[in-house]
Amino acid sequence: MSTTAFDFSTHSHRRYNPLTRSWVLCSPHRTQRPWQGHRESQQVDKIPTYDPRCFLCPGNERANGDHNPLYTSTFTFPNDFSAVRQEQPALETTQWTLDDDDDQDDLLRVEGVRGECHVICFSPQHDLTMAEMHVEQVGRIVDAWIALYQEMSNKEHVRHVQIFENKGQAMGCSNPHPHGQAWCTEQIPQEVQVELDSMRMYRDTHHGRCLLCQYMQKEITCRTRLVIENDSFVCVVPFWAVWPFETLVFPKSHLSRLSDLTPSLRHDLADILRRVTCRYDNLFGCSFPYSMGIHQSPIRSSNEDDHDAFAHLHIHFYPPLLRNATVRKFLVGYEMLGEPQRDLTPEQAAERLRACSEVHYKHRQVNGYTNGAMETAGR
Repeated sequence: MSTTAFDFSTHSHRRYNPLTRSWVLCSPHRTQRPWQGHRESQQVDKIPTYDPRCFLCPGNERANGDHNPLYTSTFTFPNDFSAVRQEQPALETTQWTLDDDDDQDDLLRVEGVRGECHVICFSPQHDLTMAEMHVEQVGRIVDAWIALYQEMSNKEHVRHVQIFENKGQAMGCSNPHPHGQAWCTEQIPQEVQVELDSMRMYRDTHHGRCLLCQYMQKEITCRTRLVIENDSFVCVVPFWAVWPFETLVFPKSHLSRLSDLTPSLRHDLADILRRVTCRYDNLFGCSFPYSMGIHQSPIRSSNEDDHDAFAHLHIHFYPPLLRNATVRKFLVGYEMLGEPQRDLTPEQAAERLRACSEVHYKHRQVNGYTNGAMETAGR
């Protein structure tokens, strides 16, 4: 047994994620190893403001033959290649058999899924990402999310709305025009259900307290993993982060869904989303890829659970880049067969993100800004 004191920035340890009731292995000493692995090709081509071949640009023809309107702000439309559909026949359990075995048990289970999918174009500009927008422009995206959630709440076949954005080729994004999606289903997805169960269990075992409200207070007090905050929202690298520069954004007050946001809260959410995505881009001087997703209370609760009583609105950012713009983190080997693992500690990742400018790297030579200039508003 070593007599050296344990150092979380040097020695291997596991961290518990109370939202998913899972563990992640931290191996910070591995940051010293030489890297000879795969590198992503960095896309350096200049993206035009308008692309006549783009299926999402204003006025262009989409793959199904429809034409986009000449929209001037955010634009939402039903996905032409929806993963789920509203109209489909009911699935009878007797339709699912194996080798004509009529013995139905719980080993082979299947459910039909109805729903609908939507695309949210963030802006008419083909090259304008959230990181480069003004707060007011990001605010229109937030408004579009809320409008879609409220629209889906009037549909009997929709129980859950999963809003997300895949940014960049590294995350499988097939169209560079900045956009997000909403998959609206009659079932609650597995990852969301696990989080809801965890938040309900925490409330039941901690005298009615909210898991994320309690966690937020710890992060605001500690501040070692806090990246940015404003009056209403906080962004942290979560204690249990799996991805190298993963972040979690959530409101300081207990809100269960997007539609609970007042106009001032919508502005503050837009502010913090712009600031965190700008810091991502500035970290490695590239358009930083990520998957972003909003978790909130389902539209309708079951008879057993009142989700609004314990669900806490929050937004996950899962970016894959590890060391620079061309080195990507992969979950393979032990991480697929055992449990996730990371080298950079969440505290180290937060420190690096805090050091990033909130003036986008493309604009630092404009309006008198230079490298290292920082925007201090809202800090």
